[in-house]
Amino acid sequence: MSVTELANMNRPSPMKTIGILGGMSDKATMEYYKFINNAINARLGGWEIGETLIQGVNFGNIEYYVRNDEWEEARVYLEQKAKLLEAGGADLIVCVSNTMHRVLDRMDQIVSIPFIPITTPTAEAIVRKGLKKVALLGTQPVMKAQYIKQAYAKYGIDIVVPSPEQQHHIDRIIFDELVKGLTPDTSKQYYLDVCKELASLGAQGVILGCTEIFLLINQADLPDMHVFNTTELHCNAAVDMALTLP
Repeated sequence: MSVTELANMNRPSPMKTIGILGGMSDKATMEYYKFINNAINARLGGWEIGETLIQGVNFGNIEYYVRNDEWEEARVYLEQKAKLLEAGGADLIVCVSNTMHRVLDRMDQIVSIPFIPITTPTAEAIVRKGLKKVALLGTQPVMKAQYIKQAYAKYGIDIVVPSPEQQHHIDRIIFDELVKGLTPDTSKQYYLDVCKELASLGAQGVILGCTEIFLLINQADLPDMHVFNTTELHCNAAVDMALTLP
C-alpha cells in the first residue's frame, strides 16, 4: 500500500516528524518549512503537509561564533539544541545551514535519530547529472573549508571556489543582505558574474552552498550551468525519509 493510500485510510496519517534545526537564518528556516510542506503536499495531495518540529537558535549567537572562529562553542550550542529536537519527538533532523555543518560531524554520537547532512543529497544530485567539477558559493568558512571539499570528493566531485577577494564579497552579501531578506540586483549580477568566471575555469555546475542564495539566483539565471539548490535538495531528502514507513 502506498503512502498516499495510507494517508487516506488512517488518521492521523502515518508520517515521521522532521526536526528542523533552524534560525540560521530565520529566512532559511522559513524556506525549509515551505519546501518541506510543499513537497509533502505534492506527493500526498489534498490538505496534507509535513509534521515538523522547529528548534530555532538565535542567529546573533551563530554570527558571533562564525566571526570569531569560536567553532567549539558553536558545536556545544547546536548539539544541545539537537538534543532538544530529539526530546521533543523529532524522528530525524536537518540543519538549515551549510556553514554550521562544520560542527555537526558527530551527530550520530549526540542523538539516536537520523541526521541528514546537507552535502549528501547535493552530492547525489551532482552524480546523477554526471558532473565531475562544480563551483561552490557560500559563506567564507564554507568556501575556504577543506571538510566540504572532502565530503564532495568522496563522490568523485572536484570543487572550485571563487578567489579570496570574491569570497569576501560573496560572504558580505550573505550576512548583510540575504539573511535580512534583501536581494539587490547589483548583488545578483555579482554572483552571476562570479559563476560565469568559474564556468570558464571548467565548472560544469554550481552549488548554492548557503541556504539563502537561491533567493538571489536560480537555474533560470544560469541556463548554461547546472544549479544545485542545497535548500531544496536537503528538504526533499528529509521528505523522502519522513514518508518512508517501517
